Amino acid sequence: MQEVYGIEYSKPKVVLLQQTGIGVAEAAARTCYDSFANSENEVIKDIEGALPDTQMCQEINAIEESELLDDLAWTYFHHSILEHANLSYLVRGTSRGVLQEHARHRIQAISVRSTRYTMSSVINAFVASLHGGGKAFFIDKVLGFDMFVTANKEYNTIEIGAMYEKLMYQSNIVEDFYSIAVAKSSIELLDIYANDAEALFAALQEGKKKRNVGDAFKHIISDNVKVDMVVTFNLRSLKNYFTLRDSGAAFFQIRWLAQEMMRVTPQKYLDLIVKKK
Repeated sequence: MQEVYGIEYSKPKVVLLQQTGIGVAEAAARTCYDSFANSENEVIKDIEGALPDTQMCQEINAIEESELLDDLAWTYFHHSILEHANLSYLVRGTSRGVLQEHARHRIQAISVRSTRYTMSSVINAFVASLHGGGKAFFIDKVLGFDMFVTANKEYNTIEIGAMYEKLMYQSNIVEDFYSIAVAKSSIELLDIYANDAEALFAALQEGKKKRNVGDAFKHIISDNVKVDMVVTFNLRSLKNYFTLRDSGAAFFQIRWLAQEMMRVTPQKYLDLIVKKK
């Protein structure tokens, strides 16, 4: 946890899922200059006389250092060759606010936990609260979901209370609220557990989830909600990302994420994209 502006936040966790290596980037650079014979890596030298076979490709992908790439990256700023190296990260527990910042980085592949499909538990807690316990029941259940990057219980209680008020407003103005909140096969549960919020919540959780339930309720959540994502950068784009986001001028939450991503990035990539301090 870290306190910022009087509020405690949890930090994201990051795992490097895959890396393509720097060997293909050197092969690309050597292709540009027709200089395979000058490589310190024997397998790159061999490309000049033969098309790589499976064994050679494995050796290329295992290359750990390249003098040419270092020279091109830091002396000649020939960065297009870095686009041939890719890294994929699994990110857990960053915020929707960070997701908005991420969208400004054009060259990336990103897959994010969808609110369309993953809000059932929140809506189930609200529906159950209408059958006993009210706002207090809803707040207690949602606090247990650990769904915010903010970590102060008092603050999160305010956040969840606002969610409840939005849902209550909507439930009062929509003619058939349950039809958009509960799967058709679970409607009968509302009568079976009409006065038992805890049992109704458990039954709704075990039942079929309402398809795309988040479409009707995205408005209730804020930028504090945690999201998980898998993001893939080529090395040139990652250089831009680290330069901008590991900076004191960056939004503090995306700076935390960039620092975690950098921490799990192998040194052979960092040597090519991060200036040594």
